[in-house]
Amino acid sequence: MERAAGEEEASPPRRRRGRPRVRTALASGVLLAAGGVAAVAAFGPGGDSGGGTAAALPPNTTKVSRQTLTDTLSEEGRLGYGPAHTALSQLRGTLTKLPDSGDQITRGHELYEVDGEPVVLMYGSKPSYRPLRIGDEGSDVKRFEANLRALGYDGFTVDDEYTDGTAAAVQEWQDDIGVPETGIVELGRVAYASGAVRVDSVAANPGEPAAPGKKVLSYTGTAKAVTVELDISDQRMAEKGAAVEVTLPGNEDVPAEIDDVTTVIEAGEQGEEPTTKVEVTAWLDSGEAKKAAAEYVLASVDVAFTAGERENVLTVPVAALVALSEGGFGVEVVKGGASSYVAVETGLFADGKVEISGPGIAEGTVVGVPK
Repeated sequence: MERAAGEEEASPPRRRRGRPRVRTALASGVLLAAGGVAAVAAFGPGGDSGGGTAAALPPNTTKVSRQTLTDTLSEEGRLGYGPAHTALSQLRGTLTKLPDSGDQITRGHELYEVDGEPVVLMYGSKPSYRPLRIGDEGSDVKRFEANLRALGYDGFTVDDEYTDGTAAAVQEWQDDIGVPETGIVELGRVAYASGAVRVDSVAANPGEPAAPGKKVLSYTGTAKAVTVELDISDQRMAEKGAAVEVTLPGNEDVPAEIDDVTTVIEAGEQGEEPTTKVEVTAWLDSGEAKKAAAEYVLASVDVAFTAGERENVLTVPVAALVALSEGGFGVEVVKGGASSYVAVETGLFADGKVEISGPGIAEGTVVGVPK
């Protein structure tokens, strides 16, 4: 249809930009992706992709800045003696003597007593599973002989063979601890732990029956440790061997190192789903940390984790990222009275900022951000 003279062509109505909705969804998705949980697939405003021209200038802008980006987290932890372990009886009889909570017991000493005879603590990573006698071979023989030698007994070779010499040393040891001198190590006469122990709690009373599998007590190590529970989304912070900083009740900061990371499933209350947590244990091994923590038995502390650090990198607020239709992320670069989308590579996410790099991205570059 022809227009009348002087009549102007009507412009189609300008489509409203969908930036706020896209950016809000994107910001949430990026944060999830940074935590290793999920990623977001979205299109840039107006369907533009990397290198496309925006339909209108963004509502707000910020400048690309250069800084050191550190991914840190501070959480409350518990100062104590680390995870508790359970000591189970392997003997039948009657419990006749038990230690008190807080008692510290070292190699060769009595852990508890059955029928008036001691169950002796020795050091090792695995429990006993059989009696030991002449002719037996295996790593359990070597483990027991190593403890016997550490206690000062000799006349045998520390190896995986239980010989006449081993039996003679065992008889001497049995005489010293006050049990029949049979030369045979009775199953249950020795309780193994990784080192010296501190009795955490006692689960029985003198006079109760002892039987294989009965819980007698729980114990921890004797060194101080900090235990922290993290949300599963913060698992990246919990890397074994990583350094952490512990702030003690007197506001004194001491170094520690993550020793153990365990996934723990906590049962929910009635009607609630169970939750998954990451339990982190850091031992206060250094002389400085031991001295500072010595006056505290149990206490609440703050623990600072660092998952990553990038020095002298270009950063923008996470909210400045847009998802490009062809994949990946970009930013809306504003120059003069126009803007365009530029693809970027992302690096470390931390404290609401993200490391970026790409052609045309430099310190001071103006980029769009939502209101």
